[in-house]
Amino acid sequence: MRKLKPTFNNFSVKKLELRGPVIGINFGFTNSSVAILEERKAKVLKNDEGSFTTPSVVSFTKNGGENVCQNTVFNIKRLIGRKFDDQEVQDFIKESPNKILKSPNGDNVLIEIQGKLYSPQQITSFILIKLKEMAENYLNKKVGDAIITIPNYFDYSQKQALKQAGELAGLRILRFVPDSIAAVFGYGLDCYWRRANEFVAVLQFKWRLFDYSVLELGNFDYEIESNKYDTCLSGEAFNNVIVNYFVSEFKRESGIDLNKDSIAKQRLREAAEKAKCELSNSTQIEIILPNIIFYNGEAKHFRINLTRSKFEELTFELTQKL
Repeated sequence: MRKLKPTFNNFSVKKLELRGPVIGINFGFTNSSVAILEERKAKVLKNDEGSFTTPSVVSFTKNGGENVCQNTVFNIKRLIGRKFDDQEVQDFIKESPNKILKSPNGDNVLIEIQGKLYSPQQITSFILIKLKEMAENYLNKKVGDAIITIPNYFDYSQKQALKQAGELAGLRILRFVPDSIAAVFGYGLDCYWRRANEFVAVLQFKWRLFDYSVLELGNFDYEIESNKYDTCLSGEAFNNVIVNYFVSEFKRESGIDLNKDSIAKQRLREAAEKAKCELSNSTQIEIILPNIIFYNGEAKHFRINLTRSKFEELTFELTQKL
């Protein structure tokens, strides 16, 4: 059993002069969010589009400025704090339309955008800046301190890289909170456990993995008794099954392989994610993607009906693992 003391107890607590209100940040693989403390309760803020989550995506305009929520650099959380030869980085390179390079002075990761090189920390900082600005606009105050959630498996290098990203964004990261511990607080379970040797299981179905943790709670203390995760059982795994089905059906009807077009493939991924969510409330949906690809000078359109029963059939092996 792998015991992990939560971040609350690992930090050497010092009296710090806070630089304005403290914000809470959930920096995710696909989406991120920011919260403030209002009337002693956490309040998640909406972005300009009225959504509680902001895509963890950064796009660069022609003049070199950065713009969050466009499809250019995504899933940056997979790279932060990792070395170039790390298997996760190598897998990312195969899937990413961006040029990923090894730093000339070491084995760190660099991303080339419009002829310029950026570290994962720099890309991450643009997302954190956006979240920080959302909080400042709501509070009408400057924000300088933050608490941020991290996966249970994040190591020292990943924490330090995320801390550097915070500094680039003008944020001092006061504490890192493991996701499973944050879930306990989010659901208010900390209010019910007061004795020692009380246990709770936290299951997190994430974009890149399925995470299972067992926590011991009691006497106002928290300890991760065990933590396991499966990278083959994730939200992305479900999406990939749907995308592969879309690709095979389109190829069967048109003879065109959409796997060879990265833009078309990304549109299919987005459609798969949307379809997966909509089928929770509908038994059948229609997916239409105009101009999915130009082939021999002619625009081709993607159109398919997907039923809940077909989705369950496609994902049967994955759901059995759950």
